Amino acid sequence: MPSCGPIHFRFDGPAGAPALVLSNSLGTDLGLWDAQAPRLAERFRLVRYDARGHGASAVTPGPYDVALLGRDVLALLDELALPRASFCGLSLGGQVGLWLALNAPERLDRLVLANTGARIGTHEIWNARIDAVRRGGVAAVADGAIERWFTPDFRARAAEEVGRMRRMLLACPADGYAAACAAVRDFDARDAVGRIGVPTLVVTGSADVATPPADARRLAAAIPGARCVELPAAHLSNIEAADAFTAAVLAFLA
Repeated sequence: MPSCGPIHFRFDGPAGAPALVLSNSLGTDLGLWDAQAPRLAERFRLVRYDARGHGASAVTPGPYDVALLGRDVLALLDELALPRASFCGLSLGGQVGLWLALNAPERLDRLVLANTGARIGTHEIWNARIDAVRRGGVAAVADGAIERWFTPDFRARAAEEVGRMRRMLLACPADGYAAACAAVRDFDARDAVGRIGVPTLVVTGSADVATPPADARRLAAAIPGARCVELPAAHLSNIEAADAFTAAVLAFLA
């Protein structure tokens, strides 16, 4: 799989199809989208990438901010000669999508914001997590992340998939994870999202405690014309409710 500057990515789908970029959440890599990729690649030129500091992308010195991560996407689109694309991002990836919609709307066709927010958590929460990772690595926060990512029922019945995601999280470089935590900590677009003019779908999970459904509904209400879909899932709704997630995204992008 190739790289563009510091960013590692892969293509799926026919070369002449409309482009769709998938952006991963904090602590994951492009494998987050394995359940969606086969169906999405039937209709789109799919671009999956590892966010800076994650997966096989470069771990550059932090802290990061969402603007830096958004510029990575624009550089990737430029390198791949893609003047426009639709964009689907989850959690941190959704915040990157918000930044793109506010700062480079001419590059976006449609926008899917999954399990994300114009503001996520508090400075105190993120500083505590950064400190924990600096002291004990990503393993120090892994149990809490898995509890946020999936409901108890899903953890009990899908142990293999939960184990795959735990391994993905533990493979995330500690320095990259901490640097990206700072990006989420410092991002606040609540006063700006009303300016978004890109057609937008907001996806939430009914059991998501990290980005609760009420926050998702407020985000959708603030973005002109946006729609909101609630799925029976926690934070990683694209995994816990994979088929419903993929169907909602395909219906919106059609």
